[in-house]
Amino acid sequence: MENKKILRWITAAIIALLVAYLRMTGYLPESAQETVHEDQTVSESEYETASEIHSAEENEPLQSSLLTRDGFCRTTYEVFVYSFCDSDGDGIGDLPGLLSRLDYINDGDPAGGQDLGMTGLWLMPVFPSNTYHKYDVTDFAGIDPAYGTLEDMDALLAACHERGMTVILDLPVNHTSTAHPWFQEAAAYLRSLPPGQEAVKEECPYVWYYQFAREQYDGYVPLPDSEWYYEARFWSEMPDLNLTTGEVRQELENVIDFWLDRGVDGFRLDAVTSYYTDNPEAGIDFTRWITETAKKKNPSAYIVGEAWADQNTYAQYYRSGIDSLFDFAFAGRDGIISRTANRKGDLRYFAEAMVQEEELYASLNPSFVNAPFYTNHDMDRGAEYYMEGEAAKVKIAEALNLLMAGNAFVYYGEELGMKGAGRDENRRAPMYWNDDPHAAGMCSGPAGMEEIRMEYGSLEKQADDPNSIFNYIREAVRIRESLPAIARGRTVRIPELEEDSFIGFLRTSSAKQGADDVLVLINTGDTAVTRRLPDSVAEYRNLRATLYTGDRNSMIEDREITVPAGGILFLQKP
Repeated sequence: MENKKILRWITAAIIALLVAYLRMTGYLPESAQETVHEDQTVSESEYETASEIHSAEENEPLQSSLLTRDGFCRTTYEVFVYSFCDSDGDGIGDLPGLLSRLDYINDGDPAGGQDLGMTGLWLMPVFPSNTYHKYDVTDFAGIDPAYGTLEDMDALLAACHERGMTVILDLPVNHTSTAHPWFQEAAAYLRSLPPGQEAVKEECPYVWYYQFAREQYDGYVPLPDSEWYYEARFWSEMPDLNLTTGEVRQELENVIDFWLDRGVDGFRLDAVTSYYTDNPEAGIDFTRWITETAKKKNPSAYIVGEAWADQNTYAQYYRSGIDSLFDFAFAGRDGIISRTANRKGDLRYFAEAMVQEEELYASLNPSFVNAPFYTNHDMDRGAEYYMEGEAAKVKIAEALNLLMAGNAFVYYGEELGMKGAGRDENRRAPMYWNDDPHAAGMCSGPAGMEEIRMEYGSLEKQADDPNSIFNYIREAVRIRESLPAIARGRTVRIPELEEDSFIGFLRTSSAKQGADDVLVLINTGDTAVTRRLPDSVAEYRNLRATLYTGDRNSMIEDREITVPAGGILFLQKP
């Protein structure tokens, strides 16, 4: 038996050399993540062994779930339009520029394999605004002129829907801009009042759209040229809306109806924990109102909320009936994903945390759809969390994000390992299409952005490199979209396969009665790991997909599976 094992390893080495030669000579095309596993050779044993060693030819081809996915469990790409793609040469990204690059995000061809394969798009605020970030809205029913027109938005929506993609808009309803007509009307009226005279609602109802007072309470700032103050907890130029008043709610209902009528598929709600200061129950109630208002208009509308708080706090917002909440416990420099990839936390805790949160969220909203993410526009970019040259950790971290159930979000440029930290502007640097900042489509980035050295190269350089971060993450998205249980299922721990840097867990989809269950094996260590499958998952021997950060040698023999360092294997029942 020992001689047979040695023979298999020698055979594997020969095959690996042959594959490398064929690639070098051009006879074997290089792809991001080959489904060829060079070391898997069928031994001379009888069927009991041979049937359990799967070569690339024996594996069923992965098919896109474009036609079979349901609900809101997608893979969604967050775009800051300002920095994504410029169509008119002014240095500012715009909707026509985004449309021109839509094939990069999703080209509509599930079998093509050249696009990222994203199935959802989240647009950061596109409304008219006086800032680069555009969270200070001056018109909720318009498009910022720097971005384009409503007709440009219509064209983008149509193109996305043709590709099977959903589009959600960032909706910041905590506040408006001081330049919004509502605030301008209210401010002009209050300035016109004689000293000491009270405002009259019938004379100017817009005063009640905001929180005005003659005393400077906590969170209030002076209204220039008046004896009044107004609440503005984010910034003096963003006065807080009075979300209790029926008039404001009617205005927001009109906004929701306007965009749903136009074809938008839902909304990302900004800062839901700030709707009411120090009153979370009121915030949950208002989140319920927005969710119900959107669902009344379109039952299929998708609503995801940002509640930047500890997990026990933001989980409570699921009581509102909202579809999703961003999963901050796993995100950012100190989140579970980063700590796991950086080996500051072991994989056992990663699995335990997924199971625990699924149980927690389900107890508050049985229909919850988790919204995992790794980074966003408010955080340092993921590549900043690791030492230079640690591309493997950058890859694994994003893979861990994409392995979580629900609607997984990816911030633009993370698939390239873009960098950017510190200033808000640095985190929103131009999409790195090309090394030449003057190349067609390149944006200038927000004013105040510091010079950023991008360690891992532009898309132009990464696209043809089979070992690039881009090709790794593109393959991770493809796997996620091709194996429905990854996004739609629930996590089942397998204690016999849990160690510090190696883990196996089952993702099971009750809706499919186990037909699509996936066994995921992850090795974040520096050496290959061989383990015997326990009885509970002994049938999972059909290797469906792999992700490698280096060594690509994986083996399945009988119930023994070898996972190379930095490798992730996806197995199903034959």
